Amino acid sequence: MKSDKSNSTNRIQAPADDHYSATQLRADRWSALQDVSQRLAQAAKDKKGVKRLAEQALEILHDLEPIEMFWAFPGRFVFDRLILLLNADEFEDFARVVRRIVRATSSGYYRRRNVPLIGDDLECDHTPEEEESPDARAYARPYFETLFVDNMTAPQEKSLRASLRSMRQTEDPFIYEPVVVPSLEDALIAVMINHNIQVVIVRFGFDLRTQNRLKILTQYLSRIGDENLQDLEPHEYGPKLCRLMYKVRPELDLYLVTDRGVEDIAGRDLGNCRRIFYNTEDFTELHLNTLRGVSARYETPFFSALKEYSKKPTGVFHALPISRGKSIARSHWIQDMGTFYGPNIFLAETSATSGGLDSLLEPHGPIKRSQELAARAFGAKQTYFATNGTSTCNKIVVQALIQPGDIVLVDRDCHKSHHYGLVLSGAEVVYLDSYPLHSWSMYGAVPLHDIKKQLLELKAAGELDRVRMLLLTNCTFDGIVYNVERVMEECLAIKPDLVFLWDEAWFAFARFSPTYRQRTAMHNAEMLRQRYRSDEYRAAYEKWAKTAPTDTEGMLTSRLMPDPDTVRVRVYATQSTHKTLTSLRQGSMIHVHDQDFRGEVEQAFREAYMTHTSTSPNYQIIASLDVGRRQVELEGFEFVQKQIEAAMVMRRAISTHPLLKKYFRVLAVGDLVPAPFRASGIDVYWDDDHGWNQLWDAWAHDEFVLDPTRVTLTTGHTGIDGNTFKNKYLMDKYGIQVNKTSRNTVLFMTNIGTTRSSVAYLIEVLVKIARELDAQNQDASSMEQKAFAKRVYSLTEELPSLPDFSRFHEAFLSHGGRTVAGNLRSAFFLAYDERKCEYFPLAGDAIDKAMANGRNVVSSGFIIPYPPGFPILVPGQVISAEILDFMRKLDVTEIHGYRAEFGLRVFTEEAMAALATA
Repeated sequence: MKSDKSNSTNRIQAPADDHYSATQLRADRWSALQDVSQRLAQAAKDKKGVKRLAEQALEILHDLEPIEMFWAFPGRFVFDRLILLLNADEFEDFARVVRRIVRATSSGYYRRRNVPLIGDDLECDHTPEEEESPDARAYARPYFETLFVDNMTAPQEKSLRASLRSMRQTEDPFIYEPVVVPSLEDALIAVMINHNIQVVIVRFGFDLRTQNRLKILTQYLSRIGDENLQDLEPHEYGPKLCRLMYKVRPELDLYLVTDRGVEDIAGRDLGNCRRIFYNTEDFTELHLNTLRGVSARYETPFFSALKEYSKKPTGVFHALPISRGKSIARSHWIQDMGTFYGPNIFLAETSATSGGLDSLLEPHGPIKRSQELAARAFGAKQTYFATNGTSTCNKIVVQALIQPGDIVLVDRDCHKSHHYGLVLSGAEVVYLDSYPLHSWSMYGAVPLHDIKKQLLELKAAGELDRVRMLLLTNCTFDGIVYNVERVMEECLAIKPDLVFLWDEAWFAFARFSPTYRQRTAMHNAEMLRQRYRSDEYRAAYEKWAKTAPTDTEGMLTSRLMPDPDTVRVRVYATQSTHKTLTSLRQGSMIHVHDQDFRGEVEQAFREAYMTHTSTSPNYQIIASLDVGRRQVELEGFEFVQKQIEAAMVMRRAISTHPLLKKYFRVLAVGDLVPAPFRASGIDVYWDDDHGWNQLWDAWAHDEFVLDPTRVTLTTGHTGIDGNTFKNKYLMDKYGIQVNKTSRNTVLFMTNIGTTRSSVAYLIEVLVKIARELDAQNQDASSMEQKAFAKRVYSLTEELPSLPDFSRFHEAFLSHGGRTVAGNLRSAFFLAYDERKCEYFPLAGDAIDKAMANGRNVVSSGFIIPYPPGFPILVPGQVISAEILDFMRKLDVTEIHGYRAEFGLRVFTEEAMAALATA
């Protein structure tokens, strides 16, 4: 059966452009092929409709062909056999092979066991994965794929596969299969769509350009950025490809096989190239190096040590009766706990730091090694584990770097742990206001213009030397992401030794996506450090410096460049590993990339770490951080890719569903990032007219971008506020958990554990809620309809304006009020004296009259409403009319620091007068 695909008019699957990624297109086409092949086999038995179905099957195979060259399973030879089976009218065998391929790829079974696709085994339609036990899955040898970049003929490729298979030993820790591509561009496409690839072997004699013309594949080439490939000489292809591979997938092991002098190449920049081979066909060396490289990432020092410890017979004569499960096993009342958790967690529960284990506070063994591996994985110079959350990490970094009197610039809507950390350190605080999103009762992020303006004002006041740190949240809870490179570079042009603390509590996963990585703290720290050492940057800086603006307005409107002779790259990132990657709750990390850490900070950091870290850290959390690191180095790219795809599917499904559009709307980029901050002009990720907009241009250039894995859904047109929608509808009724709400929105966050089934369930629930609302409104009386319309109007139009930070009272300003920096610590501890505080109820007009009579009413503490979840008042802040108006319009039940029965706690007039005369 042969047919030209152009003659087929019966398409049964969505066009390629409807898919966000090539992996989605691949899964869709295989699923469609399975459906067609089953119907084709039945049609052959019934002897009707065969031609039409065979044409459809051939068309799908033609769609799959340019994609399958990048995958080892099922492989191009099995793929060619499928076409032969179809053309030979062997429809039953064709359907059986397709079914096995789809089952194996959807379940991942081919990554654990061999899946027979050719030969007598096809006679049995039983699939082994149906009987695969959890233990078998856990202890199966992991599978990966090795990319060979070489322009091979089909016989040469078969010979390569045979040679590699002959190298296999039963004691090998892993199994791998080769993928062969003929060009540099094909290699880049391969590593960006095939998450199975762990090793790349770059040989000589390959081409530069791909012959593939499928748009959904070639669009991946835009992710390498502004790279000039056109002028490359063939002998440069290998080294250039190594550098590009490191740029897009730094975790991969690279090996370069060259026919040129190794000594000429060895000293060059080859990215993450582990070894260079000279014109070799020594498959033993390639095989052993391949296994060794992957083993280095598979290593989990502390988790492995803890497993070994749990197997040892021990006698416990110290703390922790629960160790080894003894206090449970002997109990008559709490046996259910042992049954629920199983034995291993208790066998591994100990407070011992010897016997093969280690101390978190003074690591010398497996914990030390685990932290070193984490630093490698996340691109840091040093990494420290924390077992009590990123709140503690934030306080450690601030205490280590800030002394009383240092000035810190901080976004006001950061996590409350930063505010408390600044109190403890005695910092002088300059609060930065994020741009407001009044329609959604949330804030965005702090514009670079405003950060530069504050730095220049401090410089004009003669206080720049006291400025120590810029503290920003990236990404924000709602998914607003800074242009980290530009923020750091322009701030360093004003203050060359400025320390940056990036709160990446919700952004740990970003390192493992080429798109996201370019906006992470550690990536940019390394990139800027290399840039400032280069001769190219020095020449560019000297040219720029000749005409560089010196006036404030010019510096605010121009892109600034730091002096390479004075600049110091000093960057810290705190991450809630448990929030976005695999870790037990409260597992977090501190990443450091500070040129002055060893000589200036390390001792203070150790003291701060000792201050805030428990002497009894939970070993299970540390082990989970170790394993989580292993996971992201080996499959972080795959999981993050699927996370983004799930979010995009969710966005499109909600935005295009006719009933859901009536009550809900997914906030797009343009809703959350104002146009002046979007040079790319991209305002949506999907629309019916243009399909998918690619993220790369926006993420490469815009001042702010929106993380698509944060899906903010408006609820205003349901007449239900965000908090009620979250608790009463999503959680109580359907068991769907969400974290953040605003007055008229709920935030859905996908993560590396989100599946397409989870997304489908959410869509199903939203449709049910929409149908319920439809039914209620259809049966509503005229008064009920008016009440519904009033609620909708209130949630969509009557929204309180978000207040900016007002100011610190003069009594808490530093250095005679020469700057706006306030001393949080003095105000915070002044409030410990109850005699110096009083209460003003929000109801009534007592506080309004006091303010109208000229009194500066000053907050004595932090007032934090949930939502939005950040302080709208801090100790020492003057209460403004706008803040009062906002608080009175808040319809939330949870406000930390505020007691409704008393009112706002403020400093007395006498206390403030005493400060003024002190």
